[in-house]
Amino acid sequence: MKQPTVINRLLVANRGEIVRRVFRTCRDLGIETVAIHSDADAHLPFVAEADHAVRLPGNTPAETYLRTDLVLAAARSTGADAIHPGYGFLSENADFARAVIEAGIAWLGPSPESIEQMGSKIESKKLMEAAGVPVLGNLAVDSATEDDLPLLVKASAGGGGRGMRVVRDLADLAGEVERASAEAASAFGDGTVFVEPYVERGRHVEVQVVGDGAGEVAVFGTRDCSLQRRHQKVVEEAPAPAIPDAVRERIHEAAHAAAASVDYQGAGTVEFLYDAARESFWFLEMNTRLQVEHPVTEAVFGVDLVALQIAVAEGRSGADLAAPAPAPNGHAIEARLYAEDPTADYAPQTGRLLELAVEHDAAFHSPGFGVRLDTGFETGDEVGTFYDAMLAKVIVHAPSRQQAARLLARVLEKARIHGLVTNRDQLVASLRHPAFADATGLTTAFYDDHPETLDAPGGDDLIPFVGAVALAQHRQARARVQSRIPAGFRNVVAAPSVTRFARGGDEIEVRWFGPSTRGPGFTLAEPDPERPVTVVTASPEEVVLDVAGVARRYRTRVQGSTGPDALLVDGPSGGATLRVVPRFVDPADQVAEGSLLAPMPGSVVVVHGAVGDEVAAGQPIVVMEAMKMQHTITAPYAGTLTDLPAQAGQQVEAGAVLAVVEPADSPENPAEGADA
Repeated sequence: MKQPTVINRLLVANRGEIVRRVFRTCRDLGIETVAIHSDADAHLPFVAEADHAVRLPGNTPAETYLRTDLVLAAARSTGADAIHPGYGFLSENADFARAVIEAGIAWLGPSPESIEQMGSKIESKKLMEAAGVPVLGNLAVDSATEDDLPLLVKASAGGGGRGMRVVRDLADLAGEVERASAEAASAFGDGTVFVEPYVERGRHVEVQVVGDGAGEVAVFGTRDCSLQRRHQKVVEEAPAPAIPDAVRERIHEAAHAAAASVDYQGAGTVEFLYDAARESFWFLEMNTRLQVEHPVTEAVFGVDLVALQIAVAEGRSGADLAAPAPAPNGHAIEARLYAEDPTADYAPQTGRLLELAVEHDAAFHSPGFGVRLDTGFETGDEVGTFYDAMLAKVIVHAPSRQQAARLLARVLEKARIHGLVTNRDQLVASLRHPAFADATGLTTAFYDDHPETLDAPGGDDLIPFVGAVALAQHRQARARVQSRIPAGFRNVVAAPSVTRFARGGDEIEVRWFGPSTRGPGFTLAEPDPERPVTVVTASPEEVVLDVAGVARRYRTRVQGSTGPDALLVDGPSGGATLRVVPRFVDPADQVAEGSLLAPMPGSVVVVHGAVGDEVAAGQPIVVMEAMKMQHTITAPYAGTLTDLPAQAGQQVEAGAVLAVVEPADSPENPAEGADA
């Protein structure tokens, strides 16, 4: 069946933020929208925003979004005449693209042949070498030498850092290849990996292209995506800074040649590794889809890349696409906000978003200079274990890079994000770090070089005191007896009141005095004489402090259906979620010392060892998989495995006991030479 020349109803074969992004353009163009969704996603905004929504029974990607038959059935049942694949899932699956085209549905992506040619990092390197694009050579596992170190093990299919390992010791190579292959097979259904030289201080620079499928390719400048953790991008910007014009032109030409060599159709990205010291670059891969970071290109070039995808699918001429792209206007930076704990090896977080509010000018649309927000979640949504941990993308467009970084840091700092630990503080610290401000210091090793970003202060050190005051006011307002007595009032002041909060993985103790016969108001038990703090007004909803003569206003909210479970506090320099620690703990909730707990809900992939085994500090005990990533739980110290309830294939909840390690120098297991 001939592909339609006019698209009237479009299905997005994806979930969350990218679906809402495509829907935004569809509304602008008068195109009806169709969403598909798993049971786990039924409550998310992208489902409610669709003109038509189809439930795919199940929760996991394999049960839902990866089922070609279910996606095509949804398109037929809703009368969709086009499918946009988004990113991830089936977006770079040639068989899926071929099935869509054979079903007579317009495919908003490259040809299946282009996907296949670029889908294998091994084969695409050969193709690029033939097209004159610089490439890094592949190395054989059994012939690599010490002189080749460091090495990078990479999955041939897919991306996003999964199936990728850096090897610095040749003895580790075989094991890392095995682990990378297992992760790649789990994530992409293809465990093929390869080994290449690892450029220690390289930059990740990529080029946005749009092709018409007949050899005409438009180039929309560069992006820098060097700030990465676990080989996954967290900060992206356009244009890529501090690249000489002559080198930038060569990168553009290489990207054009790469796309033209496969008669590329639609939007795609050619990725390069750039060595600033040598002003050299090498082809990494081509992503045959829209990229997560596409908004920064849209901002500086004033284009709608989704609209261009639709135009290509409807048959826009190559001459239109090949017209010179406009010069970039200003600078754009995007920060990916993840539900993860950077201080715990970026462990994904799950649970309910108690609040998600980011001040912005437009959603899913570039407003000119200003702030754009792309997110798949809203306040109250549940963040589960089945999918990626990204909550939102915050994009800032400003006249200069310095202005963009400053504005983005402030927008993130002021955002109200509660209920889950996120990477917000690390993002703010990164954007304000001197090594980021000096663009020539950008490398993919940024976070290895600057671990201090992990220790970024969480905003305001008075937030716990504010939370204690708001909690006291909340309890006083709801008191059924002696309701007229001020919160924390004591006739005779002896010891201070103590409130305990959990903030992330830390417990915070706040010692304070309430109103008494000695004086009104709330005070800190250990005040700083050089920075006197006075509570001006206090309620469960707002606390105003006078800090050394400067007023600070805090917004506070108490969460909990049957009692105060958490305090949400936001001040002029950031906010925090403070979980209320009960004074008494149920003995049934206590676990044995040395217990290794599941950091998040997920499935147990591998269990190493058996009860009674001697283990070394740092030795892997259990490997879990959650949110498309594998996480290794290691022994905290040398000792003996005294319990190992975890089993391969088992689904576990966050906090479940996976293993128990008895310390080597414990009374029950004394160290060698110690008195028994």
